[in-house]
Amino acid sequence: MSEQQPLSQPLQTEEPLLNDQEMQFWLDKAVAWGQADSPDTQKDTCLHMSRLRDFLHQLLTQVNSMSSTTETMKRLPFLGQLLGRLCWNPYITVCDTSRGLLLGCLWGLYSERPSNAVEKKANQWIRKVLCQLSTEEDETAAQALMKCTGVPAKEYHLKVLRKKVALLQENVGQSCTLFNSQRCSCDRIVDISKACIPIVTCPEASSLISLLLQRPVACVTEALSEDFLNALTSAYSRQGLALEEQALVSLWYHSFYSLEEAVLSLLQSVITTGLTPQKLEQQVAQSLLPKACAQHCSIFLVVNDIFRSILKQAEGNESVKTLVQTFTKCFLRELALLKPQTSISVKAFFPQSPSSLLVPLLTMPSEMPQGAWRNHLNWLSSSLQRLTEEEEEGDGRSTRGHHNVFEAWFLLVQCAHWVQVAVQLLVTSGTEDGDPFLWLLIFYHYPTKRWHHRASQLARAKEAWNHIRTLFSGAAHPLPSDRLQSLGTLVSPQPEQQSFAPSLTVSLLVNVAVFCQLPPSGSAEVLQAVRKTVSLLSFSDYCSIQFLLNAKLSMHNA
Repeated sequence: MSEQQPLSQPLQTEEPLLNDQEMQFWLDKAVAWGQADSPDTQKDTCLHMSRLRDFLHQLLTQVNSMSSTTETMKRLPFLGQLLGRLCWNPYITVCDTSRGLLLGCLWGLYSERPSNAVEKKANQWIRKVLCQLSTEEDETAAQALMKCTGVPAKEYHLKVLRKKVALLQENVGQSCTLFNSQRCSCDRIVDISKACIPIVTCPEASSLISLLLQRPVACVTEALSEDFLNALTSAYSRQGLALEEQALVSLWYHSFYSLEEAVLSLLQSVITTGLTPQKLEQQVAQSLLPKACAQHCSIFLVVNDIFRSILKQAEGNESVKTLVQTFTKCFLRELALLKPQTSISVKAFFPQSPSSLLVPLLTMPSEMPQGAWRNHLNWLSSSLQRLTEEEEEGDGRSTRGHHNVFEAWFLLVQCAHWVQVAVQLLVTSGTEDGDPFLWLLIFYHYPTKRWHHRASQLARAKEAWNHIRTLFSGAAHPLPSDRLQSLGTLVSPQPEQQSFAPSLTVSLLVNVAVFCQLPPSGSAEVLQAVRKTVSLLSFSDYCSIQFLLNAKLSMHNA
């Protein structure tokens, strides 16, 4: 039981307990009134309404002072019968105060964890009465009242629903109290959430739902019903429920199922619809998931784990890697907006990442001078090489070593802005100092030895790189057909050998086309020849490159 009186003003605890004569008086009255379907009973009900409210105040105080429902039923054996009859009288339940007091008594009798058959049976009865009290499932009493008052049925039920929601909101807004052996008032939160399941799609309940979701957790006994959370998730996914921004974030915080569904929905939309980088970033930001992750570390850890699990099965899926990179970028931006309000260290969001690589990779290129990029990438490349060498020295049998390499690669995928910088520096560097950048690119595209030996792929990357540089050389006109043919052979599937990563080749082609000394028309000519001869570029790749070349042309003309 709780000391709180959610639906009435606090009364003095020194008031005497109800006596048997008083209980019997009101029980006799309730029996005589029935459903107040005659003028005489209606008149008598109205005459006794003030005294009845005073009695219900005392009754609520006594119910809340009991330690359990069992004790209450022993002290007041006719309480259930009295409350049930009063709840069936529309002339009593139409009054806000009386209705609220009856609802409070029923909540006070409900046992979250029934300990015996009496409490279990009481819970079943209370649920039935509460349903009738809030929705008037048996239309007889409601129709009688509507007939007397002349209120249309739709208007009546809407008013009943709004009153019910208002009463529940008042109860939700109260703080946790737990004294001695009395039941914590937070026990009622799970009950209120269950009562909301049938009305989650009603606009009138939106404020109550938001209040429940955003209520601060102040007690270990406080919780929301799983059925309630699942009902919200289902309604939201069907677009049958509109949630405010913070309410949606709170739903993800409370429900793993809802959060997982949101992440997988975002992932599916990205994979099935090709998006430009700008459109992808816009869609990720509008999903609110990065913002939710910045506000709640636990949400970020779950989302990160979903991405991690997917990439373990599909490390070569460029769409997934692009989504992970874009998501991390949006998340870091939202996290920066919260500083210094939040005191959570960024390391708490990446507990599995190698600590020595975390800050260097999370640092954005814009946060340091361009002249420092080369040394920074050289350090990153050598650090990752040492990590992979330690794993290879153990013949790949060390689970911990493999885990460390994967987590380092996963962090590199999240911070792939440095991969892009590595490609740009490779294009603008001399042939003698590009090896660290090439190695970093190979590691990004081939993180494990499951499919390839990294050394052989590095050799093939150097060969492809030399072909591409030759093709874009200003002196190489007309285009050397042997180089085109060699590049096609290099990237085509071989019977006994895995093909060279098309995504890496396309990345090299794009950056060389943009940063080489050729004019835009010359770069476009090379790309057209590559597309016809090698069949490497898809139409979407070609369109993306043309977009970059147009940008290059604009800068060239400027």
